[in-house]
Amino acid sequence: MSAPFPPVEEQLAVLRRGVEAIVPEDELAKKLAKSAETGKPLRVKYGIDPTGIDVHLGHSVPLRKLRQFQDLGHQAVLIIGDATALVGDPSGRDEARAKKLTAEEVAANARDYLAQVGRIIDLDKTEVRHNAEWFGPMGLADILGLCGKATVAQLLNRDDFKKRFEAETPIFLHECLYPLMQAHDSVVIEADVELGGTEQLFTFMLARDFQTAAGQPPQVSVMSPILVGTDGTRRMGKSLGNYIGLAEDAYAQTKKFMQLPDDVMRTYFTLLTDVAFEEVDALLAGHPKEAKLRLAAEVCTGYHGAEVAKEAGDRWQREIGGGGLPADIPEIAIPADAIVEGKIPPGTLLVAMKFCSSNGEARRLVQQGGMKLGEDKTPHTDFGTPVEVIDGLLVWAGKKKFARTKVE
Repeated sequence: MSAPFPPVEEQLAVLRRGVEAIVPEDELAKKLAKSAETGKPLRVKYGIDPTGIDVHLGHSVPLRKLRQFQDLGHQAVLIIGDATALVGDPSGRDEARAKKLTAEEVAANARDYLAQVGRIIDLDKTEVRHNAEWFGPMGLADILGLCGKATVAQLLNRDDFKKRFEAETPIFLHECLYPLMQAHDSVVIEADVELGGTEQLFTFMLARDFQTAAGQPPQVSVMSPILVGTDGTRRMGKSLGNYIGLAEDAYAQTKKFMQLPDDVMRTYFTLLTDVAFEEVDALLAGHPKEAKLRLAAEVCTGYHGAEVAKEAGDRWQREIGGGGLPADIPEIAIPADAIVEGKIPPGTLLVAMKFCSSNGEARRLVQQGGMKLGEDKTPHTDFGTPVEVIDGLLVWAGKKKFARTKVE
């Protein structure tokens, strides 16, 4: 049978980009070669628990890898963990998940999640499976059989369980079911490849054991690195406020890209775009602003289209990059009793506008030249000199915070 796939080396060149590890790597090449020989696509698994997350670019990294497998002709299998979500993924956690979801919440979240990931993968060509399909009918004997496939000593080799055990932090029995359930998913759908983060290695290896015991060829694990957030240090997450959401409009995304630290640019280009490395090198050797505009354009085009992405970049250049005024300037009410004879101390003004959390922080901002007033951004550098407040005064605190006053 003639193979409908690109040459193996071509596929590997695409699939290795932005990957932390492939375990075992030589097996992936063999699976791709066999797939080409037989004309049978690989079954590539990615699982997600619908826990109500807003999908952000951190989540997009393994999903982009799943799309690459699709584009190469392989079968994407998306596992919606409506059963595992009721347990809660302990991966990378130092303590038990506090909030337990109801079945109704999980079902609602699953629908929302599919709508979001459809921006990245081709859902029409994706096999979507819910693991409640096979875990729901299980009785006690089935669950005991699943538990009998791993030992307590094995589970305590998991990094997160090991840390919690040594710290004498509780590990609940239901949490121990999670890696067993995830590994069993691979057996049910006969996965050839599983995608995920490096923190999932233990479960991926457990799945290989389960598959071997079931008489199946064991899966290969393709693990992506963790994408740092817009702060450049911590893992991207909504709770940390350092995320770029897939559902955000193109201009909001562009503004966040333009605020990225320079030293994360290569990682973002590698994990979030298909720009050739030679071109990335050339971009990073030039002005950081131009590199960030290109990065924003590449990513935003994927989610909003080229025209909208260009408009967002042009707007940023016009309103922020070129020193112009933003189109949408918020108004913040200033209490009348804070104003004396039409004037207000700069610290009181900045705190009232929630640009600074304390008078001390406001003092540092003013002394460092970060406070500016009016459309022409006149610096106000004397902390002891009150500001004359009128309705509609434009106040800047650094480059990112600005609003007009509304005198009550």
